[in-house]
Amino acid sequence: MKQNMPKQKPKMILFDYGQTLAHEPTFDSCAGNAALLRYATHNPNNLTAEQAGIFADRLWGESGITKARALDVEIHSDMFDRLLYETLQIGFSISPPEMERVFWDAAAPGEMMVNVDKLLDYLWTHNIRTGVISNISFSGQGLKDRINHLFPHNHFEFIIASSEYIVRKPNPLIFELALRKANLAAENVWFCGDNIAVDILGANQVGMFPVWYHSPLPCDYRDKKLDVPPECDHLYIRDWLELIDTLEELP
Repeated sequence: MKQNMPKQKPKMILFDYGQTLAHEPTFDSCAGNAALLRYATHNPNNLTAEQAGIFADRLWGESGITKARALDVEIHSDMFDRLLYETLQIGFSISPPEMERVFWDAAAPGEMMVNVDKLLDYLWTHNIRTGVISNISFSGQGLKDRINHLFPHNHFEFIIASSEYIVRKPNPLIFELALRKANLAAENVWFCGDNIAVDILGANQVGMFPVWYHSPLPCDYRDKKLDVPPECDHLYIRDWLELIDTLEELP
């Protein structure tokens, strides 16, 4: 689906992380808590991973995080973890960054989307710059570490995690931040993502050209069957090789 495509290749392409660059087949918070509790040095109530998870779900609802996200505001996971584990009186032998890594690796191991490595290689060899903007509560460093692990030869100029900047996509501030970092006008930048409301419409509102990547893989936090093609100009693809073919047609 091509609608009023740009007349030339972009100078830079920005990517969403989840369900765009990488697939996280599941999010098992119980597995994450179980992995963390192996490092517990203080657990006076002998709480299990299941019990910690039940309290975390309750805390998530009562803390107003869902309401904050509806306003495009991000809450850093480190703050949530402090509230959670200090309330439960559980102490750990590892640092907060290590706790994040242990939890995330156990709860949601990631894998590279098919053919995205070929696309990234193509962009690098054709001097098209790249970067990442992700709505994520995990830390910016944690996201960088995961991306560098999954894509060891990446050339992303910057990786923006919403946890570090208060706002989430589709808030235009986070897209404009990326444009400042890139020192480029919006018309020279494309944005690739899987979420229509957040990625496609969000990028379009600041003047970037959106690429809707509609992965065939399931997503455990969003029903893709409800996706309705956006009315704004965009490119629709189901495989990253299609984006290479499209770029090859442009000067």
